[in-house]
Amino acid sequence: MTVDAAVEIPGSSGVVIGGSGRTQRWLRNLGWRHLVAWLALAFAVFPVLWILSASFNPAGTLVSQRFIPSRVSLENYRELLGGSVPYLAWFRNTVVIAGIASLGNTLLSAFAAYAFSRMRFRGRRTGLLAVLLVQMFPQTLAFVAIFLIMANIGDVFPAIGLGSQAGLVLVYLGGAMGVNTWLMKGFFDTIPVDLDESARIDGASHTQIFFRIIFPLVAPILAVVFLLSFIFLINDFVLASAVLGQGDPEKFTLAVGLYRYLSDQFNLRWGPFAAGAMIAGLPVILLFQFLQRFIVSGLTLGAVKG
Repeated sequence: MTVDAAVEIPGSSGVVIGGSGRTQRWLRNLGWRHLVAWLALAFAVFPVLWILSASFNPAGTLVSQRFIPSRVSLENYRELLGGSVPYLAWFRNTVVIAGIASLGNTLLSAFAAYAFSRMRFRGRRTGLLAVLLVQMFPQTLAFVAIFLIMANIGDVFPAIGLGSQAGLVLVYLGGAMGVNTWLMKGFFDTIPVDLDESARIDGASHTQIFFRIIFPLVAPILAVVFLLSFIFLINDFVLASAVLGQGDPEKFTLAVGLYRYLSDQFNLRWGPFAAGAMIAGLPVILLFQFLQRFIVSGLTLGAVKG
């Protein structure tokens, strides 16, 4: 039995090739989509594979860099983690700062979204429009203003001035109420208000309603916002450079530290820089794998409920 067996249709004068016809229809309807998907995947994965190859290339220069290195070695990783540069301190600073700021961003956005979704007060619509309007301007426009504010605050409160990690966390928290608030508000609006009213009849306050009833139901969107905030903050360079760039190198984040390390001898330090970039991606991968389970379970529970 062959796939391309000839099939004669009654009432017709010709013979149609069944297997070939199905293949042509598949190529016409779905085949091009698979091709586009594979091209997009290759476009996204190629830079990662190139950096991975550079991290294992013992030559460590752009001149000798090839997609498949002639010799695989861990020399770049040993040089980076051997103590010549405070890479582990940069890694720890980045994870701590991004984790605290992402948690704060998520909570602040959740509080604001709950207020805009459930409460009716004067200036509610104006506040929503103001939050949306602020997000239309790129964050780099505030670079000079943030630098001057942090420099002046440092004269009064040195703990949150230039060169302090606490100051960088406060800067990140200042931009928390933005698109995340709109994203969460839309999710909050899908939760029936009857749950709030039932809890309010039983004597629950807004705080109890939020943490005991609403908070568990919005776990999927909280996980998504936290993940997106963490990815953005762990890769941030502009604001981190403005706040920490003038301070102790031990307090640098990965983006600032690796930039300073690479800019000194760009060609000779390409290999260790690639190794540092690969290690820097581990927290995001692990966090995504951890939160993915909560996102899928939350969406599944919400789908089967009546």
